[in-house]
Amino acid sequence: MFLKLKWYFCRIMAKMNLIGKFLRWRVKHIKQRQFILILSFVVGILSGLAAVVLKNAIHYTRILLTQGFDVQRENILYFAYPFFGLILTVLFVKYLVKDKIGHGVSRILYAISKKNSIIKSHNNFSSIIASTFTIAFGGSVGSEAPIVLTGASLGSSLGRLFHLDYKQVTLLVGCGSAGAIAGIFNAPIAGLVFTLEVLMLDLTMASLIPLLISAVTATMVSFFLMGKDVLLTFDLTHAFIFNNIPYYILLGVFTAFISVYFTRASMFVENKLDKVKNSFQKLIYGGLILGLLIFIFPSLFGEGYDTLKMILSGHGTDILNNSPFYSIKDNYWLFIIFLSLILIFKVIAMAVTNGAGGVGGVFAPSLFMGGLSGYLLALIINKSKYINVPESNFALVGMAGVMAGVMHAPMTAIFLIAEITGGYGLFIPLIITSTISFITINYFEPHSIYTKRLAKRGELITHNKDRAVLTLMKLGKVIETDLKTISPDSTLKDLVNIVSKSKRNIFPVVDEKNILLGIVLLDNIREIMFNPDMYETTYVHELMVMPPTYVSSNEPMDSVMRKFEESRAWNLPVIDDDVYVGFVSKSKIFSAYRRILVYFSDE
Repeated sequence: MFLKLKWYFCRIMAKMNLIGKFLRWRVKHIKQRQFILILSFVVGILSGLAAVVLKNAIHYTRILLTQGFDVQRENILYFAYPFFGLILTVLFVKYLVKDKIGHGVSRILYAISKKNSIIKSHNNFSSIIASTFTIAFGGSVGSEAPIVLTGASLGSSLGRLFHLDYKQVTLLVGCGSAGAIAGIFNAPIAGLVFTLEVLMLDLTMASLIPLLISAVTATMVSFFLMGKDVLLTFDLTHAFIFNNIPYYILLGVFTAFISVYFTRASMFVENKLDKVKNSFQKLIYGGLILGLLIFIFPSLFGEGYDTLKMILSGHGTDILNNSPFYSIKDNYWLFIIFLSLILIFKVIAMAVTNGAGGVGGVFAPSLFMGGLSGYLLALIINKSKYINVPESNFALVGMAGVMAGVMHAPMTAIFLIAEITGGYGLFIPLIITSTISFITINYFEPHSIYTKRLAKRGELITHNKDRAVLTLMKLGKVIETDLKTISPDSTLKDLVNIVSKSKRNIFPVVDEKNILLGIVLLDNIREIMFNPDMYETTYVHELMVMPPTYVSSNEPMDSVMRKFEESRAWNLPVIDDDVYVGFVSKSKIFSAYRRILVYFSDE
C-alpha cells in the first residue's frame, strides 16, 4: 500500500515538474497575448467536441427510446421515460458528482462574480452526462446551458492549469461559452454575441480576437463532424414584405408578454419545488407532473426542436402526433386551443424538470415558446380573408422575440436566427420584434431569467462594472493599522504626548482587551490641547466620541462604500468580534479602486 501511494505521489510530482518546465519555457518563448490566442484555439476545439458529443448522445438515445411509436396513438412510455430520466440524473448528481450543476449560465455568472472565474473541474464532463439523462429521456429543457457550462469549465480549467490571472481566466471562460453556442448551432457570431451580451465580458480587441477564434474553431469542429445536421437549419422560402411590419410589431409585444409569463411562471414553480426539502420526494412530485404533461402533450418531450422543424416545414399539425387529441388535427379552433395549452404547460414542464433535479437550460424552451408563439399568431392573423403572413417566418422571428425577452439578449437572438436561416433575409423583422420584446419586458422584469436569482441575492456583478471592481477589492489590503491607540483612563497630557508622535488626526480609544470604546478627533481637542491647566484634570473618556458606524474586515466592499455614503465619514473603524483592528479611509479605497480599474481597462 505504501509503495503504491509512493508511486502515485512520484507521478504527480513528475507531472507538476513537467508543467513547471513548460511554463518557464513558455514565458521565455511565447508572449502572453500569443499564448492566450493559442489557448482560445484549444478551448474552441474542446468546446466544439463537447457540443458534438452532447448533441449525438441526446439524439441517438432519443431515437433508441422512441423509434417505432405509432403517431396516431398515445404511448404510455411518454409518461414513464421522463420519470426514469430524472431518477438517473438525481442519482448521478447526488452520489457521483455531489455538487449542484443545474442552471448552467447562472453558475458561470456566479463563478465570474464571486469565485474568481473558478469553475470546478467535474463540470468538464458532469453536465454532459446529467443533461443526456434528463433530456434524452424526455426532460423538457435545453442542452445549451449544460454545454455552455462545460465549455466555460474547460476554459477555466485550462486557465488555472497555466496559472493565468483572473482577467485571463475569465476571458477563457468566455471563449468556452462562445465555442459551446457556436458549436451546438453552427453559429459563430451568435456564440460571440452571447458571451458579450449574456456574460457581459468587456468588448476590447484583447477579448474580441480570442472569442472569435474559439467560436469559429468550435463551428468548424462541429461542421466537420456533423455537417449540416445541427439542431436547427432552415432555408427561407418567403421573402420579407414591408407591408407585414405592423404584424411583426404586434409579434414583438406578444412575445414580450410570453417572456414575462415564461420568467415568472418558471420561477414560481421552481420556488414551490424548492420548499420540498426531501430530494426524493421532490423527484416523485416532479416526475409524476412531468410524465403526465408529456403523455398529454408529447411535443413537450425533450428540447422541442422536432416540433419546431414540423412548424418550419409547414407540417404544424403534426404536433398532435402521439397525442390523445390526434383526432382534432383538422379542427382549426381546437388546434388553436391545443397550441395555447402547449404554450402554457411548456414553461411548467421545463420548471418541473429543473426543480425536480433535472439538468438543463432555458435556451431551447425559449426558442420553442417563441416558435410556437409566432406560429400561433400567424394562424390567427391568417384566419382573415384579406391578410396572409408566412407562418414559417413568424415562427422564426417569434423565436428571436422570446429569446430576447427571456434572456435579455436581443443581439444574440437576432444573429442566431439569422445564422440558422443562412442569411439576413429576415434581419429587419428580427430587429423590430426582438427590440420591442426586449424594451417591453424591461418594464416588467429588469433582470433576465439567468440573472434574476443572483441579483436578488446581491451576487450579480458581471452586469455592473462598478460593483465588479468593488468585489475584486479586499478590505484587508486597505486597512490602516498605524493609528495610535489610547486608554479611556489616560489624561489629556498622555493624549498630547501621543498626538506629538502621530501623523494621524484620529485616536482610537480601547480598553485592556483592545475593544473599541470610542475615538478622539484632533479637531475636537485642538482648542484645549495647549492648555497645561487641563492636562491632569481632563480624561480621554470625557473627550471621546462614538464613530458613526463601523465595518468588519470580511465585509463586502460595496457594503463598506454604502456605509461611507450613509455616514458621510471619511474614516471608519474596523472591528472584528468587538475587537479593534484598524481604520479604513475612503481616500485609500478610491486609490485601490483606481488601480484595479486601470488594470481592467488595460489592453
